[in-house]
Amino acid sequence: MTSIPTAAFTLHVPTAELVADPLDPAQIVSGTPEVSGLVLAESATGETGIWQITPGVATDVEADEVFVVLSGRATVVVDGGPVLELGPGDCGVLRAGDRTTWTVHETLRKVYTITH
Repeated sequence: MTSIPTAAFTLHVPTAELVADPLDPAQIVSGTPEVSGLVLAESATGETGIWQITPGVATDVEADEVFVVLSGRATVVVDGGPVLELGPGDCGVLRAGDRTTWTVHETLRKVYTITH
């Protein structure tokens, strides 16, 4: 993903232009989900950014992450854990190593922070 300069700035997140970040085809379970994003800040301890995925089903192995959904809807199944129903305004927490399956019902956009 592309980064924005580290100087102070503001950005209207719902309309921010994101950069395509193609999924590994092995992650796609069904449909044609497309991922895009924009890293807003990064350091040795993590990153903060905007992430978006279009409808479809894809798998992932997560990092330690906190996020807030701005728009869209998805169901995230954590292997051996909970089923997360996500929609606008929801805050989620994922743990490093969580294996997830994302079923995206409506294009989902979130702001996230990942810690290393």
